[in-house]
Amino acid sequence: MTDVTAETSPHDAVLVVSFGGPEGPDDVLPFLENVLRGRNVPRERMLEVSEHYSLFGGVSPINSQCRDVIAALQQELDAHQIELPIYWGNRNWHPMLADTMEQMARDGVRRALAFVTSAYSSYSSCRQYRENILTAQEAVGDTAPVVEKLRVFYNHPDFVEANIDRLQDAVAELGGEPGDTYHIAFTAHSIPDSMADGCDYVQQLTEVSRLAAESLGLTDDRWKLVYQSRSGPPHIPWLEPDICDHLEALKLDGVNDVIVMPIGFLSDHMEVIFDLDHEARETSERIGLNMIRSETVGTHPKFITMIRKLISERLFDADREFAGTCPPRPDRCGEGCCPAPARHPRGPK
Repeated sequence: MTDVTAETSPHDAVLVVSFGGPEGPDDVLPFLENVLRGRNVPRERMLEVSEHYSLFGGVSPINSQCRDVIAALQQELDAHQIELPIYWGNRNWHPMLADTMEQMARDGVRRALAFVTSAYSSYSSCRQYRENILTAQEAVGDTAPVVEKLRVFYNHPDFVEANIDRLQDAVAELGGEPGDTYHIAFTAHSIPDSMADGCDYVQQLTEVSRLAAESLGLTDDRWKLVYQSRSGPPHIPWLEPDICDHLEALKLDGVNDVIVMPIGFLSDHMEVIFDLDHEARETSERIGLNMIRSETVGTHPKFITMIRKLISERLFDADREFAGTCPPRPDRCGEGCCPAPARHPRGPK
């Protein structure tokens, strides 16, 4: 591969954009206020969610996990002679995206490729991040760099294979083999039905879950896509079934062993460790269901390789790889893609 530097490439930086999370008890309420600003969420609900963080010392793992991904990606880029600096900005907590954009401008960055830590298409997981980037550019003004978001990558072969590897590790922990009677519950963040109706979120999640299940030789009755982390008011329909309701239904159907695979998440952040390792595990223990929780892709080498390949697509016009039956998503989403519902509450990570 030809060496790429900030001087030789039309793109002179990589920007990692993520959700952000508190890194100490004093950060929790200000962080939640950022997440919920402009939304009609009662303060009692915010205080209730803050207690989730108290169970873990007021620290969300997400920022630390972003640092790990960035460090691994830097090594991957260096190994392939892609000499572009990596910047990092968050939607809801430090380093804030506008502050990062300002630093990029001071450093003379003119055109950056943005990797958003979300694999799927929806308002919250794709379009809103593009809006966040635009808002940060407007805050910086005329010196702000151009930022081009990398494509949605749910069906990139390396992402799919990284998830399959994590799933196989969970099967090994369970002690099962294809053909045994365990069930897989693939989980993703629930979103309002009105948001899901305007995007391919459910279809994309279903496709990746299918590919992962088929890699183990499982039939359709041995797995299901379910949801977690609902945060909206009860009268607004959100995607169902909830993971805890599904676990209870499995037990009633005679299932004794379940693997819970958070296919909709990239790292084991707060929503994963609270909703699955705490609430779902409590449910499983109460009803006598043996639950194994699969890891997310995290810093799996194939996932890091995928990020580098997405960058190479834009730098070198490299092949746009994809797995399954759906073609790769375009680099630039259309204006009507992933519209926001009237209100778009999103649970904090």
